[in-house]
Amino acid sequence: MKILILGAGVMGSSVADALASEENDIVVVDLKPQLLDALKERFDIGTVSGNAAHPSILEQAGVKQADIVIAVTDSDETNMLACLIINALYNRPKTIARVRAIDYLQHPHMFSSTGIPVDHVISPEQIVMESIRNLIEYPGVLHISDFAGGIVRLFSLKVLSDGFLTGKKIKDIKERLADGKIRIVAIFRQGAPLQVNGNASVESGDEVFIVAPREEVRRVLKALNKLEAPLKRVIIAGGGHIGKRLAMALENNHQVKIIEKDIRRAKKISAELSKTVVLKGDCADESLLLDESVDSADLFCAITDNDGVNLISASLAKSLGARKTICLLNHISYSKLLSATSIDVAVFPNQETLGSILKYVRRGDVAQVSSLCGGTAEAIEAVAHQNNGIDSVVGKKVETIQFPPGIVMGALIRKGEVISIHHDSVFEENDHVVMFAMDKKLISNIEKIFQPLT
Repeated sequence: MKILILGAGVMGSSVADALASEENDIVVVDLKPQLLDALKERFDIGTVSGNAAHPSILEQAGVKQADIVIAVTDSDETNMLACLIINALYNRPKTIARVRAIDYLQHPHMFSSTGIPVDHVISPEQIVMESIRNLIEYPGVLHISDFAGGIVRLFSLKVLSDGFLTGKKIKDIKERLADGKIRIVAIFRQGAPLQVNGNASVESGDEVFIVAPREEVRRVLKALNKLEAPLKRVIIAGGGHIGKRLAMALENNHQVKIIEKDIRRAKKISAELSKTVVLKGDCADESLLLDESVDSADLFCAITDNDGVNLISASLAKSLGARKTICLLNHISYSKLLSATSIDVAVFPNQETLGSILKYVRRGDVAQVSSLCGGTAEAIEAVAHQNNGIDSVVGKKVETIQFPPGIVMGALIRKGEVISIHHDSVFEENDHVVMFAMDKKLISNIEKIFQPLT
């Protein structure tokens, strides 16, 4: 597949990283040659230096032969204009545009054939906000993703040395859960996946991934002694796009404070939020945190645009008594520093956003994708079709599907209902199947047998 990526910033680099190893022909466009040079040193890709919205630059990058264009520059206007030009001048490859401003997103009819023709609009800030809101809803989990329109959820738990899961075998955990619709799909130990079978034991420090119907998540957490008390008093460090969105989503049911360093930004969001207390100050200022009773906060959420500030302020807040801390990190390499802190959960915006792009890039009929474990693993929701081919799963039993080791079925959704998966379950047309691939290199096996109708 020929893919054109507009923008070589953090988001564009993450997309290139995810797709460059999958036999794609990738060209990246950016105004800054130094960013392009850094990408070329890491990946076997093409680059073009110039304005991503100029037709001559798009043509130099090969837009006429492109299968898909992913516009993720730092400018909403450049992304939208590039898609508009592509539609007007070329054979219109599929387009994806990153749009950050709420003002644009409040008018979805803009993005249509009669407006700005973008096939798929993604809002990283909205995606990240929803991810953090899910973590607040289920404070005992490390990660949570929705599939099948929210009918099914994939979530992960950290195994503590004194926790219920420590030392337990998978078969014993399954017996405690007592529901065929709830499945343990992966165990990661020190960043490496383990094969899941009944005799596998869970150890302290493991990250365990579980798939369950949405309405069963709380019961599962309670059964595994991971259901924590609600987070009501929330301090948000950073009043940017994500901070403002999160406050808007929480302020009616939570006590919310925002700490914002920029006085103009603080005044602006204060006027736009009805119940949130907005404070002008430095979120890493110990005296300010003490004055704002951080020791009685249920959650300190560090989501500024500076990874260093997030790490420092979240660590400080935890040391001062905040019950739980969430830290946003744009650079995955910073995750190596987390083990030396007491931060509870880290959120990686690029990984959260990547899945919303990959679902449009993946071959086959793919409804949802979640990029996991630093991008090394993937959960994917695919739709079964007859496809007139011998590789189709329709009409076959689960036990006859020759998935390689490392691909685990998590859920089967039929006509909007979750169906228990057994070895003799038979796939039907339009079934939605949620699978966990412990290595993203295995995704091609899923793509092959979930092709759309021909």
